[in-house]
Amino acid sequence: MKEEIKIKKKTLVIFSIATALVLAFIVLYTFKPSVSIQEQTSDLKDLDLETKFAYLSKANTNFCAGVDILQKTNAERLQGSCCSAMDFHRYQEQIEGLKKFSNIKQIPSDPYDIPKVLAEELLDYQKTIQLTSEQQAIYDEAVGLSMEGGTCCCKCWRWYAFEGLAKYLIIEHGFDSEQVAEVWNLEDGCGGSGHVEGIGH
Repeated sequence: MKEEIKIKKKTLVIFSIATALVLAFIVLYTFKPSVSIQEQTSDLKDLDLETKFAYLSKANTNFCAGVDILQKTNAERLQGSCCSAMDFHRYQEQIEGLKKFSNIKQIPSDPYDIPKVLAEELLDYQKTIQLTSEQQAIYDEAVGLSMEGGTCCCKCWRWYAFEGLAKYLIIEHGFDSEQVAEVWNLEDGCGGSGHVEGIGH
């Protein structure tokens, strides 16, 4: 009788432990803190476009600030729109359009997901690259051709970073005004549909 009680107690203990482990697994699996897309893959390159859009449209490490944004954020990437809400159709157009410039690493492949180190590089170009009068004429003409009448909709960090990018492209890659304006239009990170004549569908 005593032996039978011991067996029952042992069985009960084993059952209790097994039940506790199962419950613990369920709780951990169900209530596990969600891991952000950014934590899963910092550059989002392995995600489909809709998933990237869903993440970036809610991201806020990019915002309307001056060049001191690099000191204001601890993030390694400046992600999200700085002004209006992102538009998926326009985002598709931008990503597709930027593929033609994929051989130039200084041109961001995604206007809403820019590595901080690249932003720093472009801002450095803005301060250090000097254009000749002929090159400046190309730059000035590009301003008139661009959607925003310049490098961005306002004089935030993007304004200066993409000024630096344009200087680099004019000097190092011989870009003309139309090419510079095209890059600016595709790199527009202000949000919204962004359609003008000749741009988009």
